[in-house]
Amino acid sequence: MDLHAAFPGRALAFVGAGGKKTSLYALATAWDRAVLTTTVRIPPFRDSVHGVVTDAPLDTLGGPFPLGLAAADEGDRLRGYAPEAVDEVIGAHDGSVLVKADGARTRLLKAPDDHEPRIPSRVDTVVPVASVQAVGKPLDPEFVHRPERVAAVTGLAPGDTIEVAHVAEVLASPDGGLKDVPERADVVPLVNMADDPDLEATAREIAGRIHERADVRYVVVARMNVPEIVAVV
Repeated sequence: MDLHAAFPGRALAFVGAGGKKTSLYALATAWDRAVLTTTVRIPPFRDSVHGVVTDAPLDTLGGPFPLGLAAADEGDRLRGYAPEAVDEVIGAHDGSVLVKADGARTRLLKAPDDHEPRIPSRVDTVVPVASVQAVGKPLDPEFVHRPERVAAVTGLAPGDTIEVAHVAEVLASPDGGLKDVPERADVVPLVNMADDPDLEATAREIAGRIHERADVRYVVVARMNVPEIVAVV
């Protein structure tokens, strides 16, 4: 399955940890007339997109593409838009809109805080992301963003080893990857960083556990740094 088929919809929001930005850039460069934007802070745009910092995003939708849009430059980060402003972009743009809807500080796993995620109401697909490489790691800030939230979802204590079932629980929980999904949006969980056969097997196991916990059409197993869809489970 290619990227277009694996991640359906025209407006997609990515949440979680373990490769959100990598996935967003992979899709932005693969799809025609793609806009990459954010409702949270994001590092300065990579050279693979034409980055524009503006408080009037609708005025920039003529391209060039792929187009990166952020609200303000804060030095080491760009500030995102309110979800309602991204809804206006989705309504006005005739191509794909890809949204970073929470942050994870490059960790492998996360569960959202009370104020997260910031998902625009008009997105048609939400992609909760986790890295398969979280399995075997301790519940510790080195590997997990908001470990106290992951603990609340999974029952883990600080320092406990993260197992397959815990990653699946985070992705499938209404307090994790399914938090604040718009009513009409599809959910396509992504188990990322399946970089070798052993990790692929573990990621497939996570996908199976997700299906036991949540009604999702399928789970994508991938290595989005290539990018390559390894399996759709």
